[in-house]
Amino acid sequence: MTPDTRTHTHNETRTELTLDVGPVAHGGHCVARHEGRVVFVRHGIPGEKVRVRLTDDGPSAKFWRADVVEVLEPSPDRVPHFWDLADSARSWSHRHPPVGGAELGHIALERQRSLKADVLAEQLKRLAGVEFAPAGQITVEAVGIAAGDAGLSPEDADGQGVEHGPVPGLGWRTRAGFAVTPAGKLGMHAHRSDAVLPVREMPLAVDGINALRLWDIDLQGIARVEVAAPANGSRPLVLLVPAPGTRSKRLAGILAQLPDDVSVASLDPASGEVLQLRGRTYVQESAAGHDYRVTGDGFWQIHRDAPDTLVGAVTGFLHDGGYLAPGSVVADLYAGAGLFTAPLADAVGVTGSVLSVEGAPGTSRDARKNLHDAAQVEIVQGRVERVLRQKPRNFDALILDPPRAGAGKAVVKQLMDAGPRAIAYVSCDPASFARDLSYFRQGGWGLAGLRAFDLYPHTHHMETVALLTPEG
Repeated sequence: MTPDTRTHTHNETRTELTLDVGPVAHGGHCVARHEGRVVFVRHGIPGEKVRVRLTDDGPSAKFWRADVVEVLEPSPDRVPHFWDLADSARSWSHRHPPVGGAELGHIALERQRSLKADVLAEQLKRLAGVEFAPAGQITVEAVGIAAGDAGLSPEDADGQGVEHGPVPGLGWRTRAGFAVTPAGKLGMHAHRSDAVLPVREMPLAVDGINALRLWDIDLQGIARVEVAAPANGSRPLVLLVPAPGTRSKRLAGILAQLPDDVSVASLDPASGEVLQLRGRTYVQESAAGHDYRVTGDGFWQIHRDAPDTLVGAVTGFLHDGGYLAPGSVVADLYAGAGLFTAPLADAVGVTGSVLSVEGAPGTSRDARKNLHDAAQVEIVQGRVERVLRQKPRNFDALILDPPRAGAGKAVVKQLMDAGPRAIAYVSCDPASFARDLSYFRQGGWGLAGLRAFDLYPHTHHMETVALLTPEG
C-alpha cells in the first residue's frame, strides 16, 4: 500500500482525490497522505483504496479533512451502512454531507472494537508513555445487545428503517438530541456543518424514542429537542429548547401533538431553568439496585447498559484491591446525579463516609434527592478543586468521572496531594485520559488496572475505567 494520491478531480468546487487509507486516528478518522500532506479521512477503513471529497482544505492548512464518496478497493470488514442519512457515499450522491453520530456504521462491529483498541493504545503510548505490548493486549469489551455480535432483525431492532438484514449494535441510546430544520422538522446537523437535515428515524435509539415519532410533529419555533427514554421503561421526557421570541401558544401547540403519557418541559437556554409543561421535569432512571431522578438535560450515561457496566467496573477494581469496604472513606468527584455515590454508600456502610462533589447546581439537587436517606453521604455542589481544599480528608479511594476535557494538571496534582490509596478514573475520551495519566505518572502514580467498553457502537467513542495507585 502506498500513501500517495493516484488521481484527483474537481467536482462542484470540491476537490476529489483517490487515496490509500492508512491507520486509524482518534476522532473517527483514518490517516491518508496526499503529496506529503496528512488527510484525515472519515468513513474509510485502514487498507482501503477510496475516492474522497475534501471537506476542509486549503494551501496553508496543516492537514486536510475528507469524506469517502466511493470505495475502489474495499476492506473485508466493510458492511452496508444501516442508516442512509449517515452513509457518506449515499449522502454525497444526494449533494449533502452525512449526519454525524454513526461514523463507523460501515465497519463490522468486531472490527470497530479492534480499531478503538488501537486508538486507545496509541493515545496511551504517545501522551502517557504507557505501551501495551504485544499488540492486542488492550481489549474494548462489547456491552449489552452488542456482546457476541448478536444480530437484530429489522423487526426486532429498536431503530426503524433498517434495510440490510440483521444489524448488531442498534437500539442502545436512551438519550438523543436533535436540531430543527427551518421548516420546523426534526433534524440533525451534518458533520462539521451548520446544515440541518430532516430525519425520520434514529436507529441507534431505544424504541421509546423512536415510538414518539417526533419527525411527524410541527416544531416551528423550537431550536433544539432533547429526548430521554429510560431503559427501565419509565415515563420519557421531551425537552424543548425554544428559539428566541417563541410564544407560549406555540409551545402549547407542540404539546398537543405529543402523547399524553410523555412528560414535556422547556429549557431556558439563558438561565438553564427547566419549566414544566406537562408531567415531570425529570426522568426516573435505575442502576445498581437504586433509582435516580435526573432533571432536564442533566447528565446520565446514554447506553442502556452503561450505568450498571461502569458501576461494576469501578466497584470491582476498588473491592478487589481492598480499597472499598465497610468503614472506608471515599469521594465521588464530578458525581452527577449520584450514579456511583449510591453503590459506594452501600459498600462503606454507616461506619464509612462518601463525599459527593458535582459542579452543576441542578444535577447536584438531583443527587440530594436521590441520596436523602444515606446519612453517610455528604453532597457538596461546587468545583472539585475548591471543595477538596475546603474538606481535606484521609481518603481510602477517589472516584473520578470528569467531563470529556478531563481533569487537567492542577486537579490531578490536588488529587495526588489528597493522599488516597487508589483512584478509579472513568473517562469517555482516550486523549484527555492519556494526558491526565501522564500527570499522574509524573507524580509517581501508575496504572494498576484498565478496562475499556464499547458503550457507543457505530461511533468512534468508547469508555475506559482505570485503577491508579501510588507506585511503590
